[in-house]
Amino acid sequence: MCLLSYIRLDKYELGVVMARDQGRRKILFLCTGNSARSIFGEYFMNRIGRNRFEAYSAGSQPAGTVNPFALRVLRDMYNIDASQARSKSWDEFKDLSFDFVITVCDGARESCPIFPGQPIVAHWGIPDPALATGNDEQKLRRFKDAALQIHRRIDLFCALPIEKLERLKLAKLVREIGDNERKKEKENHGRANESPPGTQRQRA
Repeated sequence: MCLLSYIRLDKYELGVVMARDQGRRKILFLCTGNSARSIFGEYFMNRIGRNRFEAYSAGSQPAGTVNPFALRVLRDMYNIDASQARSKSWDEFKDLSFDFVITVCDGARESCPIFPGQPIVAHWGIPDPALATGNDEQKLRRFKDAALQIHRRIDLFCALPIEKLERLKLAKLVREIGDNERKKEKENHGRANESPPGTQRQRA
């Protein structure tokens, strides 16, 4: 069971509360460092679902700064200025009621906070691009991959007729987005790593 401390609402949080009153639903993306994956989730959701959703992000052990590769991917690939993004603790959000809480790393899933309002909780696991090794181009490739995976999940989420679905069905569909996409990604990764036909015979 995880604990979360309470916050004072600043202007940004107050704006989100007001947005909910106007019919938009609130979503919180969680990961460990809040430096890349959950930042992607927040900014993609606020663009793709901007008329229906208001997104936040936070971390269980915030890195303190947003990864510069994440900012570069958002800017260069998606024309999103995230220069004002900050890495923050989920302790800031305990008093806010969310409609959805989505974890994008296993660490955040295992220590999932308890939020008021009984939000739908789903896990969309994405490999941590910050663990990438190699040169800058190789590292950037990992961040691009993570961004594409999260963008795809959010596209699928925003395509759901959320306003027409009853809660249990909606929760099932939101969770299946993470499960099904991760399964596809693993299958694609496995095929990419397979040796071309005849390779082993040639090497023999």
